[in-house]
Amino acid sequence: MRPVTLLPRKAAGWLAALTAWLLPAGLALAIAIGEPVAFETEAQQRQYQTLIRELRCTVCQSETIHESNAALAADMRRRVYEMTRDGQQAGAIVDFMVQRYGDYVRYRPPLQANTAVLWASPFLLLLIGAGVWWQIIRGRKRMTQRPSFTDQERLALDRLRRGE
Repeated sequence: MRPVTLLPRKAAGWLAALTAWLLPAGLALAIAIGEPVAFETEAQQRQYQTLIRELRCTVCQSETIHESNAALAADMRRRVYEMTRDGQQAGAIVDFMVQRYGDYVRYRPPLQANTAVLWASPFLLLLIGAGVWWQIIRGRKRMTQRPSFTDQERLALDRLRRGE
C-alpha cells in the first residue's frame, strides 16, 4: 500500500530542489546585508558610507570594503566605523588606512610620481590607437589610388587582357 501524500512525487522533488537552492541564497543575502551601524549624527553616517565606498579591499579583486565579504574587509569596515564614531575626520581615517595598507587601499590613487603612469596610460593608449588608425587610413588611401599608365603601357595592358 502506498503512503498518502499531499503532493505528487514530481512536485515534492521540485519543492525539495527549490528549497535546496533558495535556503543558501537567503542565507547569503542575510550575511551580505551585514550588521546595522548606528551613529550619533547623520554627518557621521554619511562619512562612514562614503569612506567604505572609497576604500579598496586589499585582498579582493577591485572591490570596495563595502562590496566585499572578506574578513579583512569586515575588519576595515569595523575600524572605519570606530574611528568615525570617535569623531575622526575622513582625511585622518584615509591617512590611517594608507599608512597601514599603502596607496593601494585608495580606490582613486592620488597623482604622484609613482602613480603618474597609471593616470597617463589611458591617454597614451588613446594617442597610440589614434596613430595606428591614422596609419591604416593613410595606407588604404594609397592602395585605392590607381597608378597612372602611359599610353604605351595602356596598349600593352589591353593586349594582355585580350590574350594577344
